[in-house]
Amino acid sequence: MNPCPCGHYGNPQQSCSCTPLQIQKYVGKISGPLLDRIDIHVEVPAVKYQELSSRRDGELSERIRDRVIRAREIQRQRFASPGLYSNADMETREIKEVCVLDLPGAELLKLAMQRFGLSARAYDRILKVARTIADLEGAENIRPEHLSEAIQYRSLDRSFYGIV
Repeated sequence: MNPCPCGHYGNPQQSCSCTPLQIQKYVGKISGPLLDRIDIHVEVPAVKYQELSSRRDGELSERIRDRVIRAREIQRQRFASPGLYSNADMETREIKEVCVLDLPGAELLKLAMQRFGLSARAYDRILKVARTIADLEGAENIRPEHLSEAIQYRSLDRSFYGIV
């Protein structure tokens, strides 16, 4: 979705012509409970022509595919006995078993929950996404940097836009 009615909120290249009230009403059209059911919210800024046309190479697709295959294998082994397919399928019981946080991670998540007014459903989603990020890295435990990245994927939650 666009970030506002004119589509330019947060765009450093073009000024937004919307008032804060218009932005709040626009974002408010999507209900909080619906947003809670979406695991990842990502802002996608406009890309400059120079970046699109550059010959700069990113990470090879084959390397990304290999990481995903390894992460899927980790999850297949993890959930062989419970009969689950992936981290996304976890219920509360599995989340508590598989997404154990160390003290710094627990403090980080607590701070994010309080600061952004996140729901219990968002809490579970953050833990599932953080577990997946850790799996993609091949990490046995969820570390604060995994949580931090997962929290960043909640940008459409209401308090990010000043809507509570």
